Amino acid sequence: MRDRRITVARYPPPIAHRVRSFIGVSHGYMDTSREQRQLRISIGVTLVVGAACVAVGLAMRSQAIAFDGFYSLVDVVLTAGSLVVSRLVSSEGSRRFQFGYWHLEPLLVVFNASVLTAICSYAAFAALHDLLTGGHELAFGFGAAWAAFMGVVTMAMAARMRRQAVALGSVLLQLDARGWLISGCISTAVLLGFALAALIKGGPLDHWTRYIDSSILLALTVALLPLPLSSLWHALREVLQLAPDELDQRVREVMDAMVAERGYLDFASYVAKIGRMRFIDIHILLEPAYPLGNMDDVDHVRSEIAQRLGSDIRAEWLTITFTGKREWM
Repeated sequence: MRDRRITVARYPPPIAHRVRSFIGVSHGYMDTSREQRQLRISIGVTLVVGAACVAVGLAMRSQAIAFDGFYSLVDVVLTAGSLVVSRLVSSEGSRRFQFGYWHLEPLLVVFNASVLTAICSYAAFAALHDLLTGGHELAFGFGAAWAAFMGVVTMAMAARMRRQAVALGSVLLQLDARGWLISGCISTAVLLGFALAALIKGGPLDHWTRYIDSSILLALTVALLPLPLSSLWHALREVLQLAPDELDQRVREVMDAMVAERGYLDFASYVAKIGRMRFIDIHILLEPAYPLGNMDDVDHVRSEIAQRLGSDIRAEWLTITFTGKREWM
């Protein structure tokens, strides 16, 4: 019996045009120029904020402020990595990277989240050590004013990057916005703690002010640790190519309906999400004598499946095959 497997490549031109128009793709690749511009702005502001916080924190001997600045300086390196990845994603693949550079996005998130987790863990250890050795004195009034100023700057940048991330559908800008939000939370917590310390200084609770700075830092690190750990978990799912439940369920629902309507024997589907790219492979099992018709008829079936999947799931890489042998599935 002849093998009736027909391999269908990616979208035909009409469907490809429809999907690429939705996601802003030019010649099959994403235009990330706006994303890169926002990342460059973030790098510049982060560098200034981080250097200023480190200088002020060291001058005041404030662990919390210095941690905020050091966190920001490390974030400059991480954001610069995001900028490099953004440029690669927008470029064509190479002979070695024939599917493009989408896999670099979750790898970068894994690296970023791992570094931030290490920083928070070390800061928590340093704060605990300072608490156990008697704490230290510092000028809480100036520290509170500085924290208030930095809180406004960082929260404004977090809001800006969040808006841009939503508008552009950018994982990298979303990661950057989270970094600014963390910095803003740090500044806000430092402000509240230092303001409280300034109020009780000189009173009956004055002896507790030595522990305020380290206590704030310890509380911050414990509160912030779940953020990079959550990012790490989601990125590892993509690195390991675990099938996204929602996408897998959507594909199965569409194909169950197609099998029932057209009398196919069965189907097998495989989905993965890597960075902002989704990969969908669908293999349809037919009777060996099933009348597929000409290639226009086959393309029509493929187009119908793509339309039913919907542009909302952004299936940028869709492969559909028809076969009369189950082993090809």
